Amino acid sequence: MSGENSATQPIRLVIADVDGTLVTKEKLLTPRAIAAVNQLRQADIAFTITSGRPPLGMKTLIQPLRLSEPLAAFNGGVFVRPDLSVLQQSFVPREVSEKVINTIISRGLDAWVYTDTEWLVRDPGAPHVAREQWTVKFPPKVTSDFGPYLDRVAKIVGVSDDLDAVAQCEAYVQMACGMAASAARSQPYYLDVTHTDANKGHVVTTLSNMLHIPAEQIATIGDMPNDVLMFEKSGVSIAMGQSSSQVQAAARFVTTSSEEEGFANAMEKFVLQQPAAASQAS
Repeated sequence: MSGENSATQPIRLVIADVDGTLVTKEKLLTPRAIAAVNQLRQADIAFTITSGRPPLGMKTLIQPLRLSEPLAAFNGGVFVRPDLSVLQQSFVPREVSEKVINTIISRGLDAWVYTDTEWLVRDPGAPHVAREQWTVKFPPKVTSDFGPYLDRVAKIVGVSDDLDAVAQCEAYVQMACGMAASAARSQPYYLDVTHTDANKGHVVTTLSNMLHIPAEQIATIGDMPNDVLMFEKSGVSIAMGQSSSQVQAAARFVTTSSEEEGFANAMEKFVLQQPAAASQAS
């Protein structure tokens, strides 16, 4: 881990990315991660999660972490309570969805579409579908026509194991949509496209307003380029050890990898040891 904790304001909320941050490569929530969240709670520091996952895909984390604050699914496209009831949602406009899907497919990537309630794929045997189903714990609906669902699109995902193609597609989608959509890789093989307000920077500002906690008193932790937007909005930012050099450079601190208890280590060193938090909790 690198960096010295010189935070001038107490941390009152931690927002954690899920895949590659809070859980391991095998999507496991370790006992140390659970213990770290419990320690945050004991120190009067609130905790919640944000992810490109749909709300149902975050359900298995709610009980073991005893989550009580709003959760941000679809990178902030949908905010839900711990019972998964919707607080706020932002759908991608139909014309933007059509343009994004056409761009993704024309660049050789597979396309997935998530509405507020369904996950839609063209081919259930395509790369990463089975893995995603195992992760989110519900099956996709197979369709050859996304058209009937385009009025309620929360997220579109471009998928490919050609990682250069995914990176190039990210740039093409950003150019094609401009400010009409937010496009960023949540994994090297996933390009997430959401409403322009649905990005992790928006997650920080929205939760700041919902919970009446200044952004300067929020700590964020993540591992991918789409997490940089929340780094920029929060008072303290922490990159995972396996992050790219660009992501690490955007963060205030760097912890160990997700396979080396990076989340728990970060909470213990960069959040729980802060003098301001300790005095606030006493």
